[in-house]
Amino acid sequence: MNTRDKIILLGDNLIRKRGYNAFSFSDISKELNIKNASIHYYFPTKTALVIAIIQKHLILLEKFKEKVSEKDSVQKIIKFLSVYSITKSEGRISILGSLSNDYFTFTAEVQTELKILTNNTLNWLTDTLKEGRQQGFFHYDMEDRKKALIIITNILGAEQLSRVTDNYDFHKIKEAIINDLIK
Repeated sequence: MNTRDKIILLGDNLIRKRGYNAFSFSDISKELNIKNASIHYYFPTKTALVIAIIQKHLILLEKFKEKVSEKDSVQKIIKFLSVYSITKSEGRISILGSLSNDYFTFTAEVQTELKILTNNTLNWLTDTLKEGRQQGFFHYDMEDRKKALIIITNILGAEQLSRVTDNYDFHKIKEAIINDLIK
């Protein structure tokens, strides 16, 4: 892994463990044993770094969509929610959960990138729910996008709240989301 990729990976981990406003280039330089100037060579600003991190997550989302494309809708949702479970088990929260908290502190450029990632996630979730409902797997009485918004806000909220309550609460909420869809 090259230095640029290491910086992105560490910045991503710091955002998802501490939050965007709770880390600095100094934290990265200490961890990687490099000078701040080395980070600035690749990312002149923290804004440039967070944009690269969001773009990495856009690529990861596309890979995820490809990986689950042949699965049925129930399996797609289970895999989708499992991504959040894995992140949670590693002591982090999702990039959407972390960055949405700091949305109003970002430049317009970062806000735009975050909106793209959020919309791509919501559009995939909406399409998957619609597909599952048409196939008779999912049962709910509202618009597909509204259900997608409810699911994503529940899982993002569960990430945050379970930091304070019991981590098992996160898993209870995840199971409730799935059970609610297939009731």
